Amino acid sequence: MVLAELGNQLSAALRNLNESTIVNEDTINTLLKEIGNALSKSDVSMSLIIQMRKNIKEKVKLDQIAAGLNKRKIIRKVVFEELIRLVDPGVPLWKPVKGKSNVVMFVGLQGAGKTTSVTKLAYYYKKKGWSTAIVCADTFRAGAFDQVRHNAAKGKIQYYGSDTEKDPVVVAKAGVDIFKKEGTEIIIVDTSGRHKQDSELFEEMKQIETAVKPDNVIFVMDSSIGQAAYEQATAFKNSVKVGSIIITKMDGNSKGGGALSGIAATGSPIIFIGTGEHLTDLDLFDPETFVNKLLGNGDIKGMLEKIKEVIPEDSSSLKEIAQGKFTLRSMQQQFQQILQLGPIDKFVQMIPGMSQMPQLQGNEGNLKLKAYINILDSLSDKELDGKKPITQKRILAIAQGAGRHPKEVLELLEQHKMFEKLIGGKVPGGMGNMGNLLSKGGPKGLQQLQNMMPPQMMKQMNAAGGMQGLLNSFKNMDMSGLAKMMGGGGGGGNPTAGGNNPFAKMMNGMGGLDLD
Repeated sequence: MVLAELGNQLSAALRNLNESTIVNEDTINTLLKEIGNALSKSDVSMSLIIQMRKNIKEKVKLDQIAAGLNKRKIIRKVVFEELIRLVDPGVPLWKPVKGKSNVVMFVGLQGAGKTTSVTKLAYYYKKKGWSTAIVCADTFRAGAFDQVRHNAAKGKIQYYGSDTEKDPVVVAKAGVDIFKKEGTEIIIVDTSGRHKQDSELFEEMKQIETAVKPDNVIFVMDSSIGQAAYEQATAFKNSVKVGSIIITKMDGNSKGGGALSGIAATGSPIIFIGTGEHLTDLDLFDPETFVNKLLGNGDIKGMLEKIKEVIPEDSSSLKEIAQGKFTLRSMQQQFQQILQLGPIDKFVQMIPGMSQMPQLQGNEGNLKLKAYINILDSLSDKELDGKKPITQKRILAIAQGAGRHPKEVLELLEQHKMFEKLIGGKVPGGMGNMGNLLSKGGPKGLQQLQNMMPPQMMKQMNAAGGMQGLLNSFKNMDMSGLAKMMGGGGGGGNPTAGGNNPFAKMMNGMGGLDLD
């Protein structure tokens, strides 16, 4: 995941702050040095780092903090706000107007994923009920029009281009005029990729802008651009009226800090980030959520909403869970539903304290989950329902039938046993009390919640801020609304007592993953 290493280093710096016995000027200087080094290693421009450190120093005046206030908390809050400032220039987002033609022009460097992003954006608006169309004004790159034609057909999106006309200005103007006459609401103009050294191509870009008069110019930036980001982004900003940014390839392993420098250069807000090759791999950007994920704090609200999309309220496994039961069949159903959430690593990033699990990065989590499903498919009905014990002889037979190693079968059974105890109330507190503990908070409630968590999961949680981070994430939400979301209004005031319990569903679905 892009910026994962930066997130790890920033989280480590903040943990060191929490663990320091004394908070003084030396403590702050050490923190700023660690943050600066982390940003520098991730290709963030030095001018931004210097400004950020200066801002933090100006906002944190230890001698002016009243006695009794938590200095560490104040410092963390200032750091959090400054990290948000890196990705949020404070400029209002451009929004298209329904019922009229909105022209959007895409610009960017060669190979930044511009044409793919064009199709994703058109598909995004189409799903929301807008009429959309693509104009291919990239007459420079061989095969550009074929790519647009192929992508548009896949998303069933209107498109315009020419195999014979070589003047991109003519093509752009003709396409926009056609779709305006048809009343198309979102008209996206794709242009050739170019570098600031290409003076002729930059002049061409200006001419296209003049011809189509776009309502918004989107600068597409590859997350792996590196230290050249600031200069390149500045060149585009000085040539056309860049109004928004899309950052692509956020599912890769690049440092990613250069893209943050590019944001500062344009002074334009990020509107989307590209997280994969599929048409749906375009996520709305929210600065606070982005920084929370970066620091391992997760995105509780997004996680619950995502779970609600795929897991039915009347699931039979949930009825069993509500009664304190969690069979291997329950686990099987939960795994199958969790796969519908998309790549496991993207989902895990929403869970506080779990965003840096190496076992779940890339496609590893999906492969592990599918391996466990294969194993569960090899069990008999009685074994799935807990009516027949699984012997050592059966473990070998199950492994052979699933094409997996016997060790994986044992891992799965151990994970099931652990969560069976958790849900069945055999662990102090039990799953049934989790919602109340989160709502109640306080040292006692936090300790009880911590006692409920499996050791492997606690190890990962502690590495990224501990249970307090999870509790804070929930505290920041409207707990009454959360209770309704989790419990569906049932259970006599217990948020987890009702049948509709997304958090329990998530925990149960993740139960079989190898988190050790």
